[in-house]
Formats: sequence, structure tokens, C-alpha cells
Amino acid sequence: MSEANPLLGRLRIIMELEELAIEVSRAIVDKHRVRVRRNPSPSWKAFLKNEAKAIAGIDFFTVATVNFRVLYVFVVVMQDRRRVTHFNVTEHPSAEWTAQQIVEAFPWKTAPKFLLRDNDGIDGKEFSKRVDWIGVKEVRAAFRSPWQNPYTERLICTIRRDCLNHVIVLGEEHLWSLLRSYFDYYHRSRTHLRLSGDGQESRQVDPPENGRIVEIPKVGGLHHQYVRKAACSRDMDFQERQLFLTALCRFA
Repeated sequence: MSEANPLLGRLRIIMELEELAIEVSRAIVDKHRVRVRRNPSPSWKAFLKNEAKAIAGIDFFTVATVNFRVLYVFVVVMQDRRRVTHFNVTEHPSAEWTAQQIVEAFPWKTAPKFLLRDNDGIDGKEFSKRVDWIGVKEVRAAFRSPWQNPYTERLICTIRRDCLNHVIVLGEEHLWSLLRSYFDYYHRSRTHLRLSGDGQESRQVDPPENGRIVEIPKVGGLHHQYVRKAACSRDMDFQERQLFLTALCRFA
């Protein structure tokens, strides 16, 4: 019976034999039935790991302002190094607006192979058309399964924990400026466990001979980067230089 019907499982065989007035134990069936060897299909986690360099994840999250307006933040995250390639803020998201963000995120044939997203109603037909037009294959997570888009969800938790939970957002421009400052810190200064303690933009180790340690305020002083004095002028914008010079004068 097992040889003739290799797709039958243990319980199906037992039930067939019961119809013939033959009683056997599960152990006997397991011992004698034929097992079909199948090539194991890759799991979802294996897909995310094997295709990480070719996957971009997208998602929305909401932020409430001081006057109780709800703003939507759209982020695009590359899965291999968790790098935010694009973000934007709006009060009235739509499929057309979201589709335009994808085009701005991946100009000049830089689009990834896969675009991982959930089943949000904001991503409508216009969005799918635009994604297909730039040559990207959509991969939708199952309903109520945020774990299938783990890196994007984890990034959103990091943004809230490191930044948004500690400030009061005044409006759309304020939120955009705040996130721009945070992502600059996230990419250039913040250390990451996933990257073995390095930053998104690899940082060289500062040896003691470069001088004493100085802190550089980031994200309006919410975070700090610590460097040696001789290396303090590297990768600093004008605002950071002013804050750094103020800190030096305070030490002096």
C-alpha cells in the first residue's frame, strides 16, 4: 500500500487498513512505510538571508504632533546592512505618493531585485504598476505577520527608542529635519550589533596617540559621537563643528 501510494501519510494508511478490518500500531506503519525523499524548500528566513543584498524593505509608521495631527513616515531599508536609502513624511499618504517615493529611492537603475512589504491598503494598483515598471518584484508578507519584514520593523523600533520617544514633534518640517539628523547619526556614528560593533559607514579605530577623547553632539545633543581630538574634524558638517567648538571652549 505504501509503495503504491507514496504520498499517503501514517494516519491515512492506518485509516485505510481499518476499513479492511486490519489493526496495526503507528510504530509498525512507521517502520514499514516508504518515505519519499523531497528536496527541502527554502524557508522564509533562508530567503531573507540568502537574498539580503537584493531585498529592500518598506513600511509606514505614524507619529503624533504636539497639536494631535498624525504624520506618516515612509522608510526604505536595504536588508543587507540595514541602511535607510530613502524616507519621507506626509500627512496624507496615497498610492501615487508612495509610488513616487520608490522612484526617488532607486534612481538610474539602482533598484533591488525584490521589494518586501506588507499588505497595507496605501500601496494600491498605482504603486504596483510603478514598482513593476522599474523592474522590481514585489514580495508581500502574510497578513498580521510583521516578523516576515523583520529588519524594517526592527529599524522602526530603533527610531522610536533612540529618537522619537524623547522629543515632541511640532510639525511635518520639524519631523523631517529630526529624522534627517537621526539618520545621519545612524549611518555615520552609531555602532551596530549586526555589523560587529562597526557603523554603517565604517569607522577607523582612533589610537591613544591622536589625543584625548572629545564628544561630538548628534541629533541636537540627544546622542554623542566620541572621537580623539586629532580626528574630530573628520566627517563633521557646519552645525556639528559649531557644537564641537562650543564644547572645546567649555573644556578650555
